[in-house]
Amino acid sequence: MARNILILGASYGSLLATKFLMAGHNVTLVCRQKTADLINSEGTEVRIKLRYEPTHRAIFSRDLPGKLDAAPPQDIDVSRYDLVGLAMQEPQYANHTIRVLMIKIAEARLPCLSIMNMPPLPYLKRISALENSDLEEAYTNASVWERFEPGLISLCSPDPQAFRPPEEGANVLHVGLPTNFKAATFADEAHNQLLRELEADIDAVKLDGQDVPVKLKVFDSLFVPLAKWSMLLTGNYRCITPTEPQSIRDAVHGDIALSQSIYEHVDAVARRLGADPKDQVPFEKYAKAAESLLKPSSAARAVAGGAPFIERVDLLVKLISHEIGLPNPEIDRTVETVDKKLNESIVKG
Repeated sequence: MARNILILGASYGSLLATKFLMAGHNVTLVCRQKTADLINSEGTEVRIKLRYEPTHRAIFSRDLPGKLDAAPPQDIDVSRYDLVGLAMQEPQYANHTIRVLMIKIAEARLPCLSIMNMPPLPYLKRISALENSDLEEAYTNASVWERFEPGLISLCSPDPQAFRPPEEGANVLHVGLPTNFKAATFADEAHNQLLRELEADIDAVKLDGQDVPVKLKVFDSLFVPLAKWSMLLTGNYRCITPTEPQSIRDAVHGDIALSQSIYEHVDAVARRLGADPKDQVPFEKYAKAAESLLKPSSAARAVAGGAPFIERVDLLVKLISHEIGLPNPEIDRTVETVDKKLNESIVKG
């Protein structure tokens, strides 16, 4: 049965959308009117490299069995959808029209699957050690999440690396690292059945007889998506320097011993919250993957472009680590650097 899925965010969200479309499900992308007009006219193009091929393939939404459309937030009828994907950068949810749509989603009690780096605040409330923690400071506008029931929010570890080529249209996405979306389950078993159905449908897709990378993998543990925190604190946020941004590769491999110590410390924070070591990704595997990440992280590019707000997983991890008695001076130093660069952007106007 074809499911109808609403995805907020047409950039990174187009990757997850393409996977659903290939599996025969229907997707609506929420975006600006100009981008919606482009997608409704031309569709989307996601470039991805299959395992045994030397170059990327272009996968066009118009060629896929599922139906794709796009619309601005004010035009969305939430009653049409079985599942919501949250694929925008966390600061974007503070936009007024997005906030109004989020209220409608919360009131409709739709299950929401986040592929944000920044975990939605209600998701963190599902972790008993954080249920009463004061973490609002890490969010651009924490009130966005007030109406959501924690059990209706799940989180993917957004491991696939992708970007919009600057010379291309807003409907094009290039996948640099085609790893899997690793999702935790919901509180309601009916919603988990939907997740596992989507997991199986995506897994069954072939392209010219070949397996297609970037799967949806569902895990019972709430802590599997938190494995991304170690990667973000070791690589992505350390791309932000007092001067020019550096690549993820250089951030990780410039001082590999220091990187490993940061990575393992964040792993330890997750374990203190309840994660099992099997929920986590070994540092060696991450360091190997980082060798191919030759661009600065999206957070670093945003800061370099003058953005006054970005997703603050660095600050979130700092707040949690201090609360549970596991502070780390390198994490604190990263937060100070990011704070300084964002303040510079605000001062510049």
